[in-house]
Amino acid sequence: MPLYEHVMIARQDLSNTQAEGLVEHFGTVLADNGGSLVDSEYWGVKTMAYKINKNRKGHYAFLRTDAPAGAVQEMERLMRLHDDVMRVLTIKVDEHAEGPSVQMQKRDERDGRRDRR
Repeated sequence: MPLYEHVMIARQDLSNTQAEGLVEHFGTVLADNGGSLVDSEYWGVKTMAYKINKNRKGHYAFLRTDAPAGAVQEMERLMRLHDDVMRVLTIKVDEHAEGPSVQMQKRDERDGRRDRR
């Protein structure tokens, strides 16, 4: 099956558990349509470059999936219809990178710098 990576931005007024619940919800949508959620990362609340729907910040989540095209289309359709999801980016990749994403690596590097001070 094809491999995909998704980045999702949810509204800033959600709690962390609600934002992570969205990831689980869309993972079950994929599973119901014959795909699987390989890995997911919650990146936290980040400031956006410009306002989207009067929001300056948003909850970012990163998903790695292994699913047929139909399952991904259904998940994207439901994400677009969901009131809490502001933006979605889906990219088809040849293979998933091992380990954490670049955003999570940056967070680990920042934590290491604080310890040195």
